Amino acid sequence: MKISVVTAVFNNAATIRDALESTLSQRYPNVELVVVDGGSTDGTQKIIEAYRDRIATYVSEPDRGIYDALNKGVRLATGDVIGFLHSDDLFADTEALSRVTEVMREPNVDACYGDLNYVRKEAPHAIVRAWAAGDFTRGKLRRGWMPPHPTLYVRREVYAGVGEFNTRYRIAADYDWMLRVLQQTERVRYVKRVQVLMRVGGASNRSLKNIIRKSTEDYRALRSNGFGAFAAVFALAGKNIGKLPQFLFARRGARARNP
Repeated sequence: MKISVVTAVFNNAATIRDALESTLSQRYPNVELVVVDGGSTDGTQKIIEAYRDRIATYVSEPDRGIYDALNKGVRLATGDVIGFLHSDDLFADTEALSRVTEVMREPNVDACYGDLNYVRKEAPHAIVRAWAAGDFTRGKLRRGWMPPHPTLYVRREVYAGVGEFNTRYRIAADYDWMLRVLQQTERVRYVKRVQVLMRVGGASNRSLKNIIRKSTEDYRALRSNGFGAFAAVFALAGKNIGKLPQFLFARRGARARNP
């Protein structure tokens, strides 16, 4: 089984090396790394070129944002299973993709996901939020539940069935896309391990304006995926309230490591 990891980047010289090393150090042997650069001018391209012989596919050209870049990456990917590692992020350990393929070898599984820890930008060992996703049921979508997108790996056929990221969304295209996937199939497996470390400071939480825009786009995504107005508001409230325990779990974890 070939697994494709797509990394999209634009002017992120500070962390792109870590992301590339994280994928290339995975112990699973059949990993295809696809890197899509938006035409960086800060030294990112020079760092990527140093890994060129270990990157399966690399393109660098202007794009229309992160979701346009991810769509390009999916089109270029040739793996049986496709997922993402963003240029700020890291795999939690060298066995993350081995766990993905162990689950995805089962013929009745279309997708799998795991847990995710938000970590400090300059100290990826320091956990800010601990996102324990839990098992999937379709009814949970009505309460705002969603798996962490960077941990989600999906068979190529599923991508073909649900289509690409909708680039009309600037922040919530991943939420819209996952709603489409999870309403199409229930053949989804939970990997009960932390799979990805995500540095804080992403676009959706960078400012109050972006937080408001994220909620507005989430609402639009829910409505466009068949949720009525009341159901969409209820799911959106549950989605935001559901983040609160993640901070509590992170603090408990910190106390356990530093009694």
